[in-house]
Amino acid sequence: MDFKIIDAHAHLWLYQDTEVEGKKIKTLRNGRSLFMGEIRQMIPPFMIDGRNTAEIFLSNMDYAQVSAAVITQEYIDGLQNEYLWDVQQKYPSRFLCCGMADTRLPDYFGQAGRLIDKGFRAIKIPAQRLITEGERTFLTSDEIMRLFALMEEKDLLLSVDLADGDLQVAEMREIIKEYPRLRIAIGHFGMVTRSGWQEQIRLARNPNVRIESGGITWLFNDEFYPFEGAVCAIREAADIAGWDKLMWGSDYPRTITAITYRMSYDFVLKSRLLTDEQKALFLGMNAERFYGFRDLVELPYVRNMSE
Repeated sequence: MDFKIIDAHAHLWLYQDTEVEGKKIKTLRNGRSLFMGEIRQMIPPFMIDGRNTAEIFLSNMDYAQVSAAVITQEYIDGLQNEYLWDVQQKYPSRFLCCGMADTRLPDYFGQAGRLIDKGFRAIKIPAQRLITEGERTFLTSDEIMRLFALMEEKDLLLSVDLADGDLQVAEMREIIKEYPRLRIAIGHFGMVTRSGWQEQIRLARNPNVRIESGGITWLFNDEFYPFEGAVCAIREAADIAGWDKLMWGSDYPRTITAITYRMSYDFVLKSRLLTDEQKALFLGMNAERFYGFRDLVELPYVRNMSE
């Protein structure tokens, strides 16, 4: 490959111990977690202590020849700011870690401001979690818009996952219009496989908006490898927004309970439906430019024992 692979959507945590919509999420043993009323295989079973650490991920990245990754966050994992700040300092050329404030707590702007003052260069909002039964916090609320103004001023990046379809698209259009220099990465490939996903993709027609594919193998899990439907969806999104607006993301580690980490991008690399140039843009070159990665590591291919 004459380009370096970058993962635009991954997660790290030391443990899960939180609550979402009144339901508990807590790390158990052997890769399992109590997840909102049931036990789920959250991570591979060989991660027996439930610790999803940077060092384990780096081993996966080195094996799969992934040079760098954007570490995003989600309320279902609990706030991981303290750990991710340590990771950012320890591995600055391998990770870009997003800080995350909690809109459910008082003084959201103050929380986020302290993360910015600490030095985080990106902020995550799991916007789909702002809509619950009987309650909704709008992305265009005064406090969140104040945060976007500050982020635009300081050239911070917004990582955001939206609710299915176009439910929050109008809010995003207003944000993009108000803060046109705010860099925005929309996750989960617009919740592809859900009705109306293309409306989220159309947001990337704006200059500073990108789409990343974190979770696309989860969304096409019923189809499974080699995920030809996902490849077709990537081509459709490129027709809507352009190949320069799309970036690969794995949603590690949850997705590797079903497939290996390398498989989470290998289906793109081996597809006959895409050109070499399209693969290079999607798997690394777009993310390198958008996130501003520098001094990316060269990773040699190491043969498996089965080869």
